[in-house]
Amino acid sequence: MNPIKRIGGYVLLTALLVVMVFPLVWMFVTSFTGTRGGVTLANYVYIFSTNKFGLYLFNSTLVAVIVTVANVLFCFTCGYALARRMVPGGNFWFYTILIVLMVPVHIVIIPVYLLMNKIGLYDSYGALILPWLVNPIGIFMVRQYVSTLPVSLEEAGRIDGAGELRILFRIVMPLCRPVLAILAIQVFMTNWNSFLYPFILTSSEQYRTLPVALALLLGYQSIDWPQLMAGSVVAVVPVLAVFLAFQRQIISGITAGALKQ
Repeated sequence: MNPIKRIGGYVLLTALLVVMVFPLVWMFVTSFTGTRGGVTLANYVYIFSTNKFGLYLFNSTLVAVIVTVANVLFCFTCGYALARRMVPGGNFWFYTILIVLMVPVHIVIIPVYLLMNKIGLYDSYGALILPWLVNPIGIFMVRQYVSTLPVSLEEAGRIDGAGELRILFRIVMPLCRPVLAILAIQVFMTNWNSFLYPFILTSSEQYRTLPVALALLLGYQSIDWPQLMAGSVVAVVPVLAVFLAFQRQIISGITAGALKQ
């Protein structure tokens, strides 16, 4: 490659990195800034003592973890069934999933709200968890991924006397680790950052999540930036931690299709 082009590419990538990292650095620095300048932890003490951010952090963590684990389990089993089993009306269910993917999630706000009210789950953990236990895009991803795996591995397990559940969870599931990791990260981040549905489906502080708490913190005050940035740091750090912990799985999942023969 031409040295000038290489240097230009590095300069462009560096500029993009600065643009993306600067807001995070500004948020972090501002969160430790006191009213009279200087470094202080007062903003974090205030949001956890006055605004119950500990409760909101617990709610967001509980909802995101349960929904993520459920999606990995349900999407994996459903995707495997559609890829490997002669499910009655299998093509119908598969095309139904594709159709559901075309429906914007905001269209079902009112039906979900009415349903949660009717079954008595409004303003509860159930309203935050139940509608999102399975994700159609997750079923689609797992189904497509399992279809590329060699059936001979499962047949070898059956010859060795392994039961269907053992084949499913001891042979197939480890092979699906890349796609399941991507699914888990996507579901976790989506639910962690979700604002609209938690805002509509809950009304009390007891079930409030971090995004809703941050929005109300902004609305109740005349924008106290250090406190708002402290709350934002609390909301961002878990997402960054999850991303850094699973970055290898993300890369392997992205490159799996190119490496599979």
